[in-house]
Amino acid sequence: MRIQLPYIHAFSFWLGVAIATVVWWVLSAMRPVFRQMSASLRARREEAKAKVRSASAVEEHYCRTALKHAQGLHLAAPLFSLDEVILPPLLLAPPPRIEPGNVVHLDDAVSLSIPYLPAWPELACIYQTPTLTLAQALSGDSDIVLTGQPGAGKTVALAYLASRLARRDPEPGLPEGTLPFLIHVADLDLPLKKPDEPLAPLIDCISEHAPMFDLGRIPDFVRNAFADRRALLLIDGTDELAPAGLTEVVKFIKAVKKTYPKTRIVTTASPEYLDGLVTLNFVPFALAAWGAEQRAEFVGKWSDLWTRFVAVEAWAQTGPEQVDPILLNRWLTADTALLTPLEMTLKTWAAYAGDARGPRPLDAIESHLRRATPADAPREALEMLALQIHLAVEPVFDPRKAREWIKSYEPPEPVPAPGAEPEPNKGRKKPGRAEKPAAPSLGLISKLAESGLLSQHRGSRMRFLHPVFGGYLAGGALSNYKPEAVLDQPPWSGKFLAMQYLAARGDASLLADRLLAQMDRPFERNLLTPARWLRDAPRSAPWRGKVMASLVELLQHEGQPLNLRGQALSAFIASNDPAVAALFRQLFRSPSAELLQMSALGSGAIQDAKAVEDLTGLLNHPSPNVGRAACLALVKIGTSAAIDGVASALLHGEEHLRRAAAEALADHPAEGHAILMEGSEVEDILVRRAVAYGLGRVHQPWAGELLAKMQVEDKEWIVRTSATEVMENKLRPDPHVPRRLPPPSESPWLIEFAGKQGLGVSPDKPPTDLLLSALKTGAEEERLAALTYLRMMPNEGVFGVLFQVMYSGDPVLREAAFLTLWEMSARGIEVPDPVQFGVGY
Repeated sequence: MRIQLPYIHAFSFWLGVAIATVVWWVLSAMRPVFRQMSASLRARREEAKAKVRSASAVEEHYCRTALKHAQGLHLAAPLFSLDEVILPPLLLAPPPRIEPGNVVHLDDAVSLSIPYLPAWPELACIYQTPTLTLAQALSGDSDIVLTGQPGAGKTVALAYLASRLARRDPEPGLPEGTLPFLIHVADLDLPLKKPDEPLAPLIDCISEHAPMFDLGRIPDFVRNAFADRRALLLIDGTDELAPAGLTEVVKFIKAVKKTYPKTRIVTTASPEYLDGLVTLNFVPFALAAWGAEQRAEFVGKWSDLWTRFVAVEAWAQTGPEQVDPILLNRWLTADTALLTPLEMTLKTWAAYAGDARGPRPLDAIESHLRRATPADAPREALEMLALQIHLAVEPVFDPRKAREWIKSYEPPEPVPAPGAEPEPNKGRKKPGRAEKPAAPSLGLISKLAESGLLSQHRGSRMRFLHPVFGGYLAGGALSNYKPEAVLDQPPWSGKFLAMQYLAARGDASLLADRLLAQMDRPFERNLLTPARWLRDAPRSAPWRGKVMASLVELLQHEGQPLNLRGQALSAFIASNDPAVAALFRQLFRSPSAELLQMSALGSGAIQDAKAVEDLTGLLNHPSPNVGRAACLALVKIGTSAAIDGVASALLHGEEHLRRAAAEALADHPAEGHAILMEGSEVEDILVRRAVAYGLGRVHQPWAGELLAKMQVEDKEWIVRTSATEVMENKLRPDPHVPRRLPPPSESPWLIEFAGKQGLGVSPDKPPTDLLLSALKTGAEEERLAALTYLRMMPNEGVFGVLFQVMYSGDPVLREAAFLTLWEMSARGIEVPDPVQFGVGY
């Protein structure tokens, strides 16, 4: 068979050969170029990997340094790390923000009876109102400011958050990989030298503690963390500043936000003064106070650590005979006084160290100061230093200036012996170099810094380790000075602490008289300021009776918001005055439902067993809130008669009272929980339905299992429906977590309301008139939602409508309007007297 080859076109063949030859020659000639390109790509890949490794190494080193720093930011750091003694900080849950059209959260006896008091969190702690963790508060994508009285634990809260993030163990609610940047305002060296480089102070501060090999990479590491939205900026110490200092911090925050607009920030502030922070959309959160359970848990931790690590030290073995820890713990937990975490720490430390001077918070502060003061530092020098700091309104001070303040207490400078020969090289000066001036010896100041009473910061700046110590010492010195000098100062924590401790250690009659003589409607700050002095002041103080009488008058003032009257109630509770119990029992005779509600909560808070009979009689009061308050108070008192009264209300009361009784019993683990378990199986439908709501307040696994069983297996649909309602409410997003407020022009409910009026919402002009119209004529949800925006629009017209709403008689709007005005005042806005608008007498 003959094989025929395919036809090949000669021209095409030779053309292909020629092209292939040329291509092969070009490729051969460019082979070195290709090799160089390949090597360059490999080098770039290796360089990128090296940068990643380098960045990871810098980040790892920084996280270790940040963790070490955060673990030392608490008072007992010389003894224990923060993780060993910390109780995870909690925040008071603010009232949910109302938005028309959203699902309404299920209220309970606590939220309906306890007013929201961010400046006095003790009442909320006693009755276990809802709280949030720091991660939950941040999950709403808002910047937050932590508020609380000095010693409430703001620094520890920031350190706890920084520790969790540095350890890469964030709580649910924070994104993975978030880096904490915790800095004290004293280290920021404000005002900014270069506003267009706001991170420069932070970079300088981090570089001072970074390893030498990381110094060149720190600036890029910090800037990249902020640019990539991985940074959480934690600014401590803002609450210690006067308004002028706070203004500089606000400018710093604005500069950071301008350059890195998505940066998340947490800072601190005094509850009385938030100037500028709320304007920047910071959401204020009050730190929750410690209740009996938290105090017992803290004492247990301290006892265990002290026994295992401190008591076995040689110095402890050779000291005074140690008291049995069981006795110490019982003494510490038996005290019902409402102490801040700082005061509880100092009291526990003094008890275990054996140098306690008494049971009062003042005794605990005094014990610590005596323990920490150097032996050759006269007490007068400390008090003079603190006094000058407070009179100059300089919480962060220059140590050279401080030496001038206390130079009369300085030890004499050493004088060279006559005829002493100078050192051989002394006096020689190297050519070309200017002789540096010798740094002056700081004497007492340096000793106080070494002992831990003073804290040193960048730029040769210092401050008292805690403002409470400075306020305590300044208060003692004020008794021999003109105490009225501090009254004219702007609002800052040092001013209030100095007056408080003057009242505790001297005669504050002049201060109290001047404050009480000045009307301060609608907030009554001039009354509530000396009200804080009652706990520590002597019972025989001449001004005490005037303040107590004014507080009674405020508590009885009908028509005033419960958020205001509740502060007077909290002042009575915190005073720890034995006469308060009789006062509350006497007020049970009042016909006012709101006063009965306040008095019932007061009797429960101080656990007055003599009030059980009167409180039981209030269970069937026509006002539901009075019955709710009585249930909560009886459970808090906790005697057999009190628990029996609440159990009887659960079995035989009206439907709303049964539910209140079940929700109150949820706060009593010993007997209340057993009653709820038993009540879930009784024949009475109304009892089982009430128990479902009570189980919703028990945050334990068995309660959830029992609710799920009732949801499916109960034979009555009304009980199943209630159990389902409670379970669904638990699964919804927490309404107390604040979300970023959209601009008015993007608010769905306001656009809809404007449409009904035939109007539009312009993004270029504040819709003040439209919001005022919603506040006057809208539905209740629309009126409450309008208040959220009107707090940012302070003018005479807005104030007039707010006061009219507050005194209109609607209790829900009254409380919301008062909180709006309070927030405006905390921002530094001067809120006018409501009397000029014809209300609030």
